[in-house]
Amino acid sequence: MTVKTINPTTEQIIAEYQIISKEKINESVKKSRSAFNEWKKDIKKRSAFVHTLADELRKNKTDLARVATKEMGKPIKEALSEVEKCAWAMEFYGDNGDIFLNHEIVNTDARKSFLSFEPIGIIGSIMPWNFPYWQALRFAAPSLMAGNTIVLKPASATMQCGIEIEHLFRKAGFPEGVFQTLVGDSSIVESMIDSDINAVTFTGSTSIGAKVAQRATSQLKKCVLELGGSDPFIVCDDADVAKAANGAVKGRFINCGQSCIASKRFLVTKNISKEFIEKFVQNTEKLRVGDPTLEDTDIGPLVNIDGLNKIDELVTDAVKNGAEVLTGGKRIKDKGYFYSPTVIAKISPKMRMAQEETFGPVAPITVVNSEMEAIKIANDSQYGLGASIWTQDLVKAEKLSRMVESGMVTVNNVLISDPRIPFGGVKHSGFGRELSRYGMLEFVNIKSIRFYDQLVHHHHVE
Repeated sequence: MTVKTINPTTEQIIAEYQIISKEKINESVKKSRSAFNEWKKDIKKRSAFVHTLADELRKNKTDLARVATKEMGKPIKEALSEVEKCAWAMEFYGDNGDIFLNHEIVNTDARKSFLSFEPIGIIGSIMPWNFPYWQALRFAAPSLMAGNTIVLKPASATMQCGIEIEHLFRKAGFPEGVFQTLVGDSSIVESMIDSDINAVTFTGSTSIGAKVAQRATSQLKKCVLELGGSDPFIVCDDADVAKAANGAVKGRFINCGQSCIASKRFLVTKNISKEFIEKFVQNTEKLRVGDPTLEDTDIGPLVNIDGLNKIDELVTDAVKNGAEVLTGGKRIKDKGYFYSPTVIAKISPKMRMAQEETFGPVAPITVVNSEMEAIKIANDSQYGLGASIWTQDLVKAEKLSRMVESGMVTVNNVLISDPRIPFGGVKHSGFGRELSRYGMLEFVNIKSIRFYDQLVHHHHVE
């Protein structure tokens, strides 16, 4: 059995890969188990290796970026930024991992009490195609620094990116088995989960995430899920409209709109709606669509024909039910899976676009009567990943931020993942956190240790 990758710009087959067998998966995991026994012992050595990997990322970033652009259509300038951000994350955990894992002293009735943070073993990582380096390495950096080892199952569409990551670990001199890439499609996921791994991290769709969690937890294996999002972009009466309109373009159209934390529902109060919409449309029409290998390209193709068809269906459904296309709204007739950057207004709850995650270059706008109505619509969603709020009143901003049902909120900026801040959502956007110290602690054993001088006699409850 094989898996093929297709260039979404040219629609030509890039490569064909042999799918790993169940036996080979078990061999890889066994190798990872052997590596874990040594890898977990010395955090200073782990820090040195992680810093070396950051250097290798920067040395090879041009070649790595070209692979991502070829496999999934990301504009080359965005691909370069992605690799650079991976290097930053590696350095961040290389610098701070030992601090995050320091024993935590606790005062109890014992002579000495402390918490110890110890690695749990092998983590199976199931990652998507939209940020093929960042998604894999933002999880890997803290997990490796904690002392865990990793087996990665990359997305089928970006298989070479996953292979290149393992090559980088070899170039950086990591011990064999600390990080391995498993080549295969979705058919290998169950075998990976069933193998001798200790935990699973998954980034992808809500429906697949639920299946991954069910299989992992049925075997009492910890899992972290980073799933879909339909992030609201709330523009209040007192917002700086020009800044909000600029942010709207960045928040919606990065990576051709194929980002879980992209702004996906634009909720604008009616008093400033006309000015905001005019500026948003003008900014959108300035975007350059075309060959993603060119440095001045802003929007490349969608990753595959299914993604293109889904976006086309959502726009068609919205127009059929009364929406108004202000710009774009159509496929670009040429080679590749291109769709014009689109702004669409008069969105109503009966439209699929109002309920489903819009994973592509389409911005749906709903004009609301008040900020409270915006919050109500924002929370009327199965998703709860992120949100952005635009207002010059910071007291109001804090109030609204606390009312939004999401794992992350940004005020007067678009949502951006950051190694220093926890990343994750609520509701159907998943559970658990990545990044920051909290992401590091997801895959450790938080062990409580107490030293007593004598037996405690007078306790009657466990």
